[in-house]
Amino acid sequence: MNDDVRNIVLGLVAAGISASLGWIARTYLWKRKLRRKQAFFGLPDNSESLLVVNRDPATAEPAVHRFDVFALLELSALVKDCGAHVQVVTQDAAHQGFGERTEFCVGGPGSNRRMVAHMAAMLPGVRVNIDPEPGPDRGAFRIGADLYRMEPGITEYVLLARLTAGERRDTRPVFLFCGQRAITNQAATRYLARHHERLARKYGSGSFVLLLKVVNSQAYGPDVVELVADVTKPAQSPLPAPSEPAAPKTQKKSHRAD
Repeated sequence: MNDDVRNIVLGLVAAGISASLGWIARTYLWKRKLRRKQAFFGLPDNSESLLVVNRDPATAEPAVHRFDVFALLELSALVKDCGAHVQVVTQDAAHQGFGERTEFCVGGPGSNRRMVAHMAAMLPGVRVNIDPEPGPDRGAFRIGADLYRMEPGITEYVLLARLTAGERRDTRPVFLFCGQRAITNQAATRYLARHHERLARKYGSGSFVLLLKVVNSQAYGPDVVELVADVTKPAQSPLPAPSEPAAPKTQKKSHRAD
């Protein structure tokens, strides 16, 4: 074997080793990223999850609003990415406890009985006005002592929560998407899909409740979302004793996450 042939062989061997090491490194990083995502969502390989579907309160027949359908599709994609399985059930057919498998619950208390139960059990500091009569407080959120009113199509709010019950390490989380309108539910699922890595770094496997604001949905749909505040503490604390009417929150410093 002359020097030229030997140099070619050595070059091919070195290239093969470099490519193998690169592939191993990329695979390791991809798997580590996947494990972190699975841990945040409580969705290990081949695990089961529950997707609770609300109903469209604007119709007499059992139906799902199209924006809620879009939200369900985005959540299903998240579950699939984790290598898990999803079972879809309607809000009046989910007769089981929580913690055994990850649950995604979509829709406010006016359209989702399951949401009513979760909020009563885990978010005692939150009230949602579900009065069907028109008025300035229709659909408003009361969180602790603060009131958040919506202007349909202009300023709308949605709660995004990751909640766990009990101290068991294998307890699966419940994700709540409680919006003032259907389009805000989709905005919250899209926010979670875009920012789950940052949320996982900040909160780990703990609980959190975030108040999001959907800006000008009549023009931008569910795409322009601002983080108003982390309201975990007031949402999980009992409501203060009533004294004076809560002041509506319309101007509040926000962090945009379009």
